[in-house]
Amino acid sequence: MVSARKLLLACLALVPLPALAALGFQEAAARDPDSGDLLYTEDHLLRHQDQQLRQRLVVYRCADGTAFARKRVDYAASALAPAFHFEDVRLGYREGLRRIGDEAQLWVQSPAGDDERNATLEAGAGLVADAGFDEFIRRQWQPLLAGETVPLEFAVPSRLDSYGFTVRRRGSGEAAGEGAEIFRLRLGGLFGLLAPHIDVAYGRESRRLLWFQGLSNLRDDQGDDQLQARIDFPRPAQPADEARWQAMASEPLSACRVRS
Repeated sequence: MVSARKLLLACLALVPLPALAALGFQEAAARDPDSGDLLYTEDHLLRHQDQQLRQRLVVYRCADGTAFARKRVDYAASALAPAFHFEDVRLGYREGLRRIGDEAQLWVQSPAGDDERNATLEAGAGLVADAGFDEFIRRQWQPLLAGETVPLEFAVPSRLDSYGFTVRRRGSGEAAGEGAEIFRLRLGGLFGLLAPHIDVAYGRESRRLLWFQGLSNLRDDQGDDQLQARIDFPRPAQPADEARWQAMASEPLSACRVRS
C-alpha cells in the first residue's frame, strides 16, 4: 500500500509552482549629442515574472554619482501604457500616469504650484506611455521592418494630453556590438515637419534598446527646456538581487547639476 506521506508528495508534485521573479540590472549613459559630454547616467532594474516585464525602477544620477531623480513603472494593467511615477528633486517636479479602470489619468506637479494638475484619457489599445514605447516597437517589429509608417497616441504628462505620432524605420547599422535597426518617432501631420524627432536603435536579434537620441524626459538645471541627449545602453541587463532593488528604491535623492 502507498503510505499517506508518499501520496501527499505525489499530489504536491502535480501542483504547478509559481514562477520566480527575475531581476535584471542595466546601465545607460546620457551625453550631449554635440559635445559628447556626460550629462547623467541611468540605473535600470527590470523585474520579470513568467517571462513578462512587470516592473521597472530607474535612478538618474549626475556625473558625480549623486542620485537626483527616480522613476517607478508598473506594467500590471498595460505593457504599452503602464502606470508610472517620476520625481526630479533638482526642480521639485513630479509627473506620472495612474491607471483607473479603463482610463489613464495623467498628472503633473511642479514647484510653481503645490496642487497637482491632472487629466483623464481613455486608455485604448493605441495609447502608449513612457517605457511602454519599448513594447510598442517589439509588437510592431514586422510592419516596421516592412517599411510601414505605424501611428500611435503617445501620452505626454507635462501637457496632460496625448498626441498622434508616427514611427518609421530609417535604416540599419551596428551598435553595442550587434546589428541594429533604427527607427524614427515624430509628431504626425504637418507638425512632424517642424517638431524635433527622436531616433532609437534596437538590436536586430535581441530587440533590446541600444541607443536613444532626441528630447530626454529630463529638463535642464533651470527647468526651462528638455535636455537633448544621446543615451546609450552598452550591455544587456545582468542578473540582480532583491537587495539591489530595495537599495535603489530607498536611496535618498539630492539636488545636483546635470551640466557643469
